[in-house]
Formats: sequence, structure tokens, C-alpha cells
Amino acid sequence: MQRAERLFQLLTLLRNRRTVMTAKQLSEHLQVSERTVYRDVQSLSLSGVPVEGEAGVGYRLSHRYQLPPLMFDRHEVEALLLGARMVSGWGDADMAAHAKQAVQKILSVLPDHLRHSDENLPLLVPHMEDVQKFYTAHSQPIREAIRARQVVNIVYTRADTQESNRVIEPLGLIFWGKVWTLVAWCQLRDDYRTFRLDRINSLNIMSDIFETHEVKSLQHFLALRKEKHQESCTTDETND
Repeated sequence: MQRAERLFQLLTLLRNRRTVMTAKQLSEHLQVSERTVYRDVQSLSLSGVPVEGEAGVGYRLSHRYQLPPLMFDRHEVEALLLGARMVSGWGDADMAAHAKQAVQKILSVLPDHLRHSDENLPLLVPHMEDVQKFYTAHSQPIREAIRARQVVNIVYTRADTQESNRVIEPLGLIFWGKVWTLVAWCQLRDDYRTFRLDRINSLNIMSDIFETHEVKSLQHFLALRKEKHQESCTTDETND
């Protein structure tokens, strides 16, 4: 967890509690040492946040402290909530949990007239757990491999139903309205390849680390796809 994110979580924990929280309780919530909690509390205090308490007793925010409300209008809040529902409906369980946490953080600091927007939002995304698990199979470990730039070995069922063993460098995930597709650099083909998550039978995250560069990255892959699409459109117009 990045320090800025940890400080925000610490501030949220203190803001949502009227009673003191000990350094031990805070360290368990944030999954850091008590020494780190002491340093983070000091950082908040130095930045002007009125944290009351002391080491060995506990901490709380002064009742006079109020976070300024986020400046979202109703349409922006609805867009954010709908996006979170889409993530919950079509993302993996870990992604859905983080979307829920994000919504709770946003709602906690909204003005009163917007705070119950989530309950009243008439825009729904069906959540079918069995379908979700099927289409997001292996999503979480793949996302971790993308972040860490770790090489992955997969066993994959091709479109012709034949199994293929590939060693790949995962670059990104693309959602197509139901199907998640992994964009990767295939070491066998020495080129970009895409793999549907629901066709990956097994995977093993390896210890090898790969590097991206100008001609091997998600951005480069997308640029090539855009260029190819534009060429195709130009050809179609010429043939009309």
C-alpha cells in the first residue's frame, strides 16, 4: 500500500470513530507496524489534521474537524455508483470488494442530500455469481502479475478446441461487455497475442520479471490496433 493511500485510510478510520483507537487497532486495520502508525499520526498532525491522543492511550479526530464535502453533482455521483456496480457485477471478487470500499469512502463525505444515492439509484447491473466466476477466472492473479511484471505460464484452449501451453508477459486486461481478454506478449510467437480468461485452464506465475518498452507495451498494442482499424475503414471506403 502506498503511503498516501495509507494516510487516507488512517484519516477515514479516525473520522468514522467517535471513541479513541489504539495504535494496535490501527496497525491491524492498516496491516502495518505500530511504529508506522505513530509516524503516520505525526504526519497527519503536521499537515494540520487535529489528531487528539498520545502513544499508549489512543487517537481520535477532534470533533471540530470536518472534511470538506466532495464537489460532485447528482449526475456525477450516479455515474460513479453505476461504474462501481459494473465492477461488482463483471469484475472478480477482489475487484468488487475494492469497488465497494471506494463507494463507502465517497458516500461518507458527500453532502446529506446525496449520501443515500446508492440506495436510491434506479440503474442496476445483474450480479450472477456463477457466471462472474467463470468469466473472471484467474483475473486476480493475472492483475497481480501485470502490476509486478511477472512472466506467466498458461495452459489455454484455442478457438479450435486444442490446448496450447504458452509462456507470456501479461500487459493488460480488456473487457468486452461480458468477456475479459488478456493482452500479452507471447514468447513462443514473439509477438502480441490475446487470450480469453474463460479459456485459460491453468496458470503459473513465474519468478521471471519482464520489461516493457516502446514496441512492447499495452499502449503500443492499442496503437497498432487503432492503426489497423483505420486502415480497414479506409479500404472499405475505397471499395464502396
